[in-house]
Amino acid sequence: MITTVQQHLLDMQQRIPGARGTFSWLLSGITLATKMTEAKIRRAGLSDLIGAAGATNVQGEVQQKLDVYANQALLHCLGVRDSVAMLVSEENEEPVTFDRSPDAGEYVIVFDPLDGSSNIDVNVNVGTIFSIYRRAGARDTSHPAHVLQRGCCQVAAGYVVYGPSTILVYTTGQGVFGFTLDPAIGAYVLSHDNIRMPERGSIYSVNEANSDDFPRRYQTYLARLRSGDLGRKYTSRYVGSLVADFHRTVLKGGVFLYPPTKGYPQGKLRLLYEANPLAFIAEQAQGLAVDGTKRILDIEPHDIHQRTPFIIGSREEVEVFMNSP
Repeated sequence: MITTVQQHLLDMQQRIPGARGTFSWLLSGITLATKMTEAKIRRAGLSDLIGAAGATNVQGEVQQKLDVYANQALLHCLGVRDSVAMLVSEENEEPVTFDRSPDAGEYVIVFDPLDGSSNIDVNVNVGTIFSIYRRAGARDTSHPAHVLQRGCCQVAAGYVVYGPSTILVYTTGQGVFGFTLDPAIGAYVLSHDNIRMPERGSIYSVNEANSDDFPRRYQTYLARLRSGDLGRKYTSRYVGSLVADFHRTVLKGGVFLYPPTKGYPQGKLRLLYEANPLAFIAEQAQGLAVDGTKRILDIEPHDIHQRTPFIIGSREEVEVFMNSP
């Protein structure tokens, strides 16, 4: 007996009094867009979809051809759903809004359409990250307050990792569940039920090439992990694709760090569509996520492309960091 992601969503909705099915219709737009992206990734080397698209995004990063495709797929599949009030993408400088009545659009969706896309050329795992909020209040659907909400206000978050298999992981605040795309039937099928991050791991993940630019606190913490000072020696694993590194951390435990550096004193990862959704998932899986001083989900955003330092992983490793001088 298999359980598809659609069946799972309907199952979960039956536990919520007054559920109307709107949310499952919304998620179906995300899953459709990720299936379209997965199909393109599988054939990227055969269909001239590898390499740069010839433009840069608002972050100043070179857009890859698949960045553009994945972004367009999500904008299209979600934009046709009346329940969407606003879409915010890493690839767009401003939110995408719709001329709908305030009663129609009740959700705001933020996303990184293709995280790690520069790795496509060398066939390394990439992914999609998304986060869903309810529209804030009764203001017009284009008001920035709708998207500038703390991460603790998320109603759902998830990611898809495109690799040897394509896996969707999501939470609605009632646990974390993983679904593997079965190409034989074209559906995401439940494969990881009620995911729990180990309380302690043995892997740390960080771009150590930048370690000379890390604040002293981070350097000291990494030295403790390498030395065995915490009771075990840690192994270093770093893919350079946030979704891939985080997916391993969720399943195997340990810690992922993206510290501030001299070049990025506020951190490099984006709060709304990278840190917040992964932090929500981590906490639902019994892990922790902080910016070095406080909980990620408590940060008040002031800009849709705001950056943050990021430490996420097993409870024990993150607590050791937070208690470090």
